Amino acid sequence: TNRPDILGPALLRPGRFDRQVTLDAPDLAGRHAILKIHSRGKPLADDVDLEIVARRTPGFTGADLANVMNEAALLSARRRRKEIGRNECEEAVERVVAGPERRSRIIKDAEKRILAFHELGHALVARFSERADPVHKVSIIPRGRGALGYTLTLPEEDRYIITKDELMARIRVTMGGRSAEEVVFGHQSTGAEDDLQKATSLARSLVCRWGMTDALGPMTY
Repeated sequence: TNRPDILGPALLRPGRFDRQVTLDAPDLAGRHAILKIHSRGKPLADDVDLEIVARRTPGFTGADLANVMNEAALLSARRRRKEIGRNECEEAVERVVAGPERRSRIIKDAEKRILAFHELGHALVARFSERADPVHKVSIIPRGRGALGYTLTLPEEDRYIITKDELMARIRVTMGGRSAEEVVFGHQSTGAEDDLQKATSLARSLVCRWGMTDALGPMTY
């Protein structure tokens, strides 16, 4: 199987593959069921609630959920624990979203201060924006290849339609880090590179895909 948008026309001609089954990302009930499957044979502590894990993983695919349970098992083994606890499950979700922690990366105190206010900017804007997703966690511990810190926001429920107000709230939250740097330090930094890419992509989609601006009207470009 593959994504339909990259399949060649020859494969889609009548007589080749007439039956096409589309698999979207699972909803809450689906994620809960998938987590149950991938937790078989893994000893879970009493404080682990797979339904809560499912609520914290909107948009995750089946493979992502399998990675969550495998990461949680690995974390428990490294910590010499006989059961997978809630902390391991939460850490596993963050690993899948943002990558593993990189505590070996040495960051100067001045840069940590910039990072702290940058992430605080994201969190404050999310907290006081009515349509923004609630903040789940804020960290200035580097993760993955490029993230020096992150503010994790999670929707309270699965969403299939997003309004313009909610899109604008996401753009505001994404730009909150850069804005905080300008307010506190009076300068800009390269730490907002990923934020700028996300905000630009959201704004472009809002205008060109969903026709939500008066200037260009309800058209796609």
